[in-house]
Amino acid sequence: MSKNSVIRRAEIRDIGALVDLIGVLFAIETDFTVDVQRQRQGLFLMLEQPERCCIMVAEFDGRIVGMCTGQLLVSTAEGGAKVIVEDLVVAEKQRGHGVGSGLVDAVEKWAKGCGAKRMDLLADQRNHLALDFYCRREWQRTELVSLQKRL
Repeated sequence: MSKNSVIRRAEIRDIGALVDLIGVLFAIETDFTVDVQRQRQGLFLMLEQPERCCIMVAEFDGRIVGMCTGQLLVSTAEGGAKVIVEDLVVAEKQRGHGVGSGLVDAVEKWAKGCGAKRMDLLADQRNHLALDFYCRREWQRTELVSLQKRL
């Protein structure tokens, strides 16, 4: 990351930029569709629970160019806390400059501070750039399959 970049916790004033970034992510992830009101509501819910949720943003020259979220859960397998990482996205022009790594590192630091023993994430199986990114960062593929039921 360049010296003009900073990673920090998101604030309410960042919601518009975060919704825009989620739109970039959902253009890649075929399981999800953009619904600005839903994404806005989800971000507000996360920001209202800073002890259980973390939204990190990357700023470059005062503009938000990336985000990564984490949510604390209990894992019976671990006998303690784990963090689900979601919504890692970096603006296309900023990719390849360490922004994504910085964001994941920041969420990992938060997770460790919460006592989490593991981090999990879901990635679109066709998003080879993302999968390669995670593999380079020592994330391990598992035998689990993601299933979903809408309520």
